[in-house]
Amino acid sequence: LSWAPRPGLPPDTAAALLASGPDGEMLWLDVTHRPGQAPWVRLMGRYLLPPCKQRWHTCAAFLPQEGLLVCGDRRGSLLLFPCSSSSGWAAESTSIANGDTDPVVEDSSNELEPSCLLHKGALPLESPLSVLFGLHGKTGVTSVTIHKGYIYSTGRDGVYRQLRLRDQKLEVLQKHRPCKGLQWIEELHFTSDGDLLVLGFHADSFVVWSSRTGENLHCIPCGGGHRSWSYCSSPSAEVFAFIKSGDVMLYHREAEPCEQQVLLASLHGREITCVRRLGAVEVPGHATFNVFVTGSEDTTACVLVLSENSRAAVPLARLSDHISSVRTLAFTVGPGDEGLSALLFSAGGRAQIECYQLLCAGDTASEGAVACQVIHVASHRLDKHWEQKKNRHKLVKMDPETRYMSLSVVPGTSTKQLPAPWKFLAAACSDGSVRIFGLLEAAQKLVLVAESFHHQRCVLKVEAFLHTGAGGERRHLLCSAATDGSVAFWDITGPIMGAADALHQAEGEMQPLALDAPLVTIMAHSCGVNSLHIRETPKGQYLVASGSDDGSIHVCLLEVALGRGEAAAETCLQVLERVSRPCAHAAHVTGIRVLRPDLLLSASVDQRLMLWNRCPGELVPLSTTFFHVPDLAELDCWEVVEAGGELRYYCVLCGQGLEML
Repeated sequence: LSWAPRPGLPPDTAAALLASGPDGEMLWLDVTHRPGQAPWVRLMGRYLLPPCKQRWHTCAAFLPQEGLLVCGDRRGSLLLFPCSSSSGWAAESTSIANGDTDPVVEDSSNELEPSCLLHKGALPLESPLSVLFGLHGKTGVTSVTIHKGYIYSTGRDGVYRQLRLRDQKLEVLQKHRPCKGLQWIEELHFTSDGDLLVLGFHADSFVVWSSRTGENLHCIPCGGGHRSWSYCSSPSAEVFAFIKSGDVMLYHREAEPCEQQVLLASLHGREITCVRRLGAVEVPGHATFNVFVTGSEDTTACVLVLSENSRAAVPLARLSDHISSVRTLAFTVGPGDEGLSALLFSAGGRAQIECYQLLCAGDTASEGAVACQVIHVASHRLDKHWEQKKNRHKLVKMDPETRYMSLSVVPGTSTKQLPAPWKFLAAACSDGSVRIFGLLEAAQKLVLVAESFHHQRCVLKVEAFLHTGAGGERRHLLCSAATDGSVAFWDITGPIMGAADALHQAEGEMQPLALDAPLVTIMAHSCGVNSLHIRETPKGQYLVASGSDDGSIHVCLLEVALGRGEAAAETCLQVLERVSRPCAHAAHVTGIRVLRPDLLLSASVDQRLMLWNRCPGELVPLSTTFFHVPDLAELDCWEVVEAGGELRYYCVLCGQGLEML
């Protein structure tokens, strides 16, 4: 049995009662309270739950505008049923036609009589319109909530999910994992001031966790989640009632003035490892807002806005699908009718890649004046087969945990040359490999399509770029850098075209191809390459800048030559010029950008941001700026043309903090 608020009826006197019975049949009964009389009950609908071992529902909520009912069941599935307010009249009118003039449950002796159930056969047994089987695992769905047109579900798998309706189908947008250890999530409460409270059980305590502040507001020892309980809060007090050892216990707390003042809210719980600027969103009546994504050692990625006027960082959305640290981010901007649309890839520890669709638009009602809608598109784990093995605790895992150190979206693959709209992603891996993945957005599939272990040591950086020849021939090229200081250049055109054909024929499944040997390998540094950037010059050549652990900067000028005649498929790379600047910084160079063919920007753990003039055969320092972020991890740059036509360069730095210059 479960109760659900009934839209359109007064909540104080009426509610819907849902009852699960034999053979997976669930009844919807409208119950109205009448003072001094028996409740007025009417059968409204009959539903059939999908077959499973424990075949009963656990929670439900109505979607009044769509005429639909969302249910969660004991198997962890979410179900969508049709429901119409007029459907209940069928049972009532049938019972009257059969001579039963009192279809409601009531008689003078106040004894309940199941008269409305005698004629339940007059109502059709509805099957679900949409089923998300086992969405919350085998421990069941604990609650379903409707808020601002979205559906939120919770379960005892430690996550809550945001869903939406699309063509009368349930579609998962993203999942959220609150504080560590909160495995039993029972309910969500949306407060009037915009906070989301997560109610659940952590070990033997009842916990109220605030998603805004990221901290426990209450922790009440009650013995754990296997009990009946109820929680209610108001601006003046909070009450938690529960049963323990047969006794009804009541926890009551008066509201107290908050003595804690947050001077500066944190973006992440640990250091920020990567940052990317997605673009700018224009909000009428406000300045232009820059939208960024950061990844951190705390296993989350954060979408945020930075405003030059307010000088404040406001988080818009938090992505918590990773089970280990987020080391790298990559994105491609898509066509957006309003605002900013981007496809974001995040990767890091445990060989995990996640892909999201981000839609950012101006929203003056929200705190940051920008609203961000996140849709989870796909994910990939190299060791997923290991996770599914039985008795794996008795086995020794042969390969160590692989980390993705760097990602780069292969540009120019959404063309008519490819049979399906696949997007491709290059990854630098700690196990010594360079891997290429293919993403088919429509099927939500991320597939490993090619790999090479050429480097034989940890690969730290990858950067993909597109070369278009004089005759319009396109070549997909890739640059990778490893811990030995080598920088390799690959032609990945063949593997990408071959992978696209294979994926099209095999419907998204294939064995990874082998990448050909690199075209050129340069020993640019004496140790690991921590930063890498490629920029095309107006002459069609490529400037490749890299920074190393030893504090040195290396720049080389490349020219791409395409073979003629028979060997049209051959790509030749020629190194025209090499410039090296040893000891450019006093510590690791973790960020570098080619701003113009004659202008470079580098940033280091020594907290210096340096501009360099590229002259023939040398790099000449132009200026040095000290920044405030310790342990610099990454740098991102962009250019803005001001109102007067003046060109300005902006950069964002991350590490133990975030800074924009």
